[in-house]
Amino acid sequence: MKTTHLLMMTLMIASTIPASAPALPAWLAGRTEYHVSVQGNDANRGSRSSPLKTISAAALKAQPGDTITVHQGIYREQVSPPRGGTSDKKRITYQAAASENVILTGSEPVKQWEKAGGDTWKTTLPNTFFGSFNPYSDLIHGDWFDPRGRQHHTGCVYLDGNWMIEARTLDEVMKPVAGTPLWFGQVDKDNTTIWAQFNNVNPNEANVEINVRQTVFYPAQTNINYITVRGFTLENAAVNWAPPSAEQKGIIGTHWSKGWIIENNTVRNAKCSGIALGKYGDEFDNTNAAGAANPYTDCVRRALSNGWNKATVGSHLVRNNHIYNCEQAGIVGSMGCAFSTVTGNLIHDIHVRRLFSGAEMGGIKFHGAIDVKISGNHIFRTTGHAGLWLDWMAQGTQVTGNLFHDNGRDLFCEVNHGPFLVANNLFLSPETLLTDSRGGAYAHNLIMGTIRVHRYDGRQTPLMKAHSTEMAGLHDNPSGDHRFYNNVLANRANLNSYNNPILPVWMEGNVFFKGSSPCSSEKAPLLKPDSALTPQLVEREDGFYLDFALEKAWSAGPARPLVTTSLLGLAAVPKLPFENPDGSPLTINSDYFGKKRDLKIPTPGPFEIPDGGQLKLKVWPKAAGK
Repeated sequence: MKTTHLLMMTLMIASTIPASAPALPAWLAGRTEYHVSVQGNDANRGSRSSPLKTISAAALKAQPGDTITVHQGIYREQVSPPRGGTSDKKRITYQAAASENVILTGSEPVKQWEKAGGDTWKTTLPNTFFGSFNPYSDLIHGDWFDPRGRQHHTGCVYLDGNWMIEARTLDEVMKPVAGTPLWFGQVDKDNTTIWAQFNNVNPNEANVEINVRQTVFYPAQTNINYITVRGFTLENAAVNWAPPSAEQKGIIGTHWSKGWIIENNTVRNAKCSGIALGKYGDEFDNTNAAGAANPYTDCVRRALSNGWNKATVGSHLVRNNHIYNCEQAGIVGSMGCAFSTVTGNLIHDIHVRRLFSGAEMGGIKFHGAIDVKISGNHIFRTTGHAGLWLDWMAQGTQVTGNLFHDNGRDLFCEVNHGPFLVANNLFLSPETLLTDSRGGAYAHNLIMGTIRVHRYDGRQTPLMKAHSTEMAGLHDNPSGDHRFYNNVLANRANLNSYNNPILPVWMEGNVFFKGSSPCSSEKAPLLKPDSALTPQLVEREDGFYLDFALEKAWSAGPARPLVTTSLLGLAAVPKLPFENPDGSPLTINSDYFGKKRDLKIPTPGPFEIPDGGQLKLKVWPKAAGK
């Protein structure tokens, strides 16, 4: 993707939500707005005419209901809010001033470089420069992390905002530049020395920065609730690996809290994760990868005793953010993501360097996504395990209206018992789905990639009571108990992996093009084995378009069911219905764009366009009802 197009996409997302709050309603009158400016002074009152200098100073002053407005500039600090709001109507809001570019960064500029030979320069800094945290002695580590036979530090070097790659050895960085420039660091008792490759660049005359802070916006304590973070660029953090069994930090993170709104931000350049909605830390952190067969179950039990419930944790809103250049996950969350909504985010270039590996990489990686809504996101160029990875306890989860393409795999559903819903999505990558879950309903999707089904996984994993974090029991993971209704499948998208499941499956109303095939359980499939379906995703100046041919015969063909709670029945293991998070009945009565469906004979696939024809559909950003 061209850099100009990425900038255009960021601006398009930013335009969907105001960068600063509108005029305060009457019930907010009298609450304080603190102003922050790089020209301010922390001894000031914090008014517009007498602004503070740091966001951290404003955070110390702000009380529930207050707003912190930050004006244009670069803020080199790690904001740790000491308190949050008390309710959705009395939250503390951190926002960038309208139409002003506000960057909150974990890096610092460095100018003291000297030539070390060839393309390589070096700088030596006293360890006091880093304070109590030195990213160049901080090794990436944790449960289910695979370093691939080498060391990785959370530090990084940036030239003009572009991050370099850490070399394996000093000898490697002393060679001429070949591809992406390298850096290497050494820390002794008193100093930190960093070597870096600069091809035809004098780093003392260029914009060179290095990681210094572990996070950018992250409370030190848990249960700092009802915070809004809006309109910032949040970047360059030395965040460590975030497994589901340990404290999960990101460039920005909620740290086991409730009711955050993270919206309209750019989040980029994380050594591991961008946004973290996850777990607190304790003495059991990073001790779970070995030993018992399922150590994470014990972690879930401990979390329940530490306030994992709807009243205390989760219920976040993460929307319209641009998230990229994260080497573990764009958004990660173990249990703390429950009851949240993740919508309208642009997530790309996740784990593309692949210098390390493990079991936690993806555009979005959630454990315990209970009653989570994941809708309207655009996820591409993720080369970890999936664009979206739902791992353990996806129950009441709804994945709707998302655009996936150019991923190693679009969706991975691991050891979930459901019920969960996957509807109206565009799955355009070569592999659509890997699953060893049950209790899933797949409806009205466009599926262009392979579907892989594990027959049996013997791990005993939790199932929960309806719309609750309370465990109802444990169960192993046999294949089956899935429903596929009204999908369009092509290329290598075969449902014959379900021909001999352990649990029953239900399939009806699906359309199969050349290269795809139905399951033996399919009821009245529409087969088009001689017709190739070749939708083309094209990036144009104003967004992404899908050039797509629809046939009127799809609607005139065999009768198709309207997908409802009644049709989907009960997920076999938890014995619970497919319904909305509030317990109301579910009906797939709108399409990818929000357009109402024909309730008698809904059009298969994600688009309700019964007349068919050759279409050029703008699929990102999308407007409701179009």
